[in-house]
Amino acid sequence: MTKEKFNEVIDFAIDGEKEAVKFYQELQQRTKFLARKEMLKELENMEKGHIVILENIRSKGIGKVTVKEVTNLNISEYIVDVKPYEDMTYQDILIIAMKKEEQAMKLYTNLAGNFQGSELETLFLKLASEEAGHKLQFETLYDEHVLKEN
Repeated sequence: MTKEKFNEVIDFAIDGEKEAVKFYQELQQRTKFLARKEMLKELENMEKGHIVILENIRSKGIGKVTVKEVTNLNISEYIVDVKPYEDMTYQDILIIAMKKEEQAMKLYTNLAGNFQGSELETLFLKLASEEAGHKLQFETLYDEHVLKEN
């Protein structure tokens, strides 16, 4: 793969992470409760961390990457998507976050399939695993605080 093509792929992934940062920043403006804002700020920071990882890969190369297997509770696959609105409930924030992480996980998994047998496949599988881990966090919170309350 040419350096130009490699940089295009990294730019694409960074753009996706920047969109996620902006998304979580906008959600922070839509809620009044400090605990919810803090959770959304944590999400924003996770996505910023992915940008740093991608920039480091651009400058230093991929190096040795290990891909963790992450449990999938499959909750987000069975709930209806929610659109952001002012002063959202905790449940709706969790749904939006689960769906966002699910989309990112699928995107990186699909990208990995385009680069089979290469370092980029491993990189995208690693990023998909990271997003799956975030999704699991939200699914676990949803299971503990929403499903068990009903």
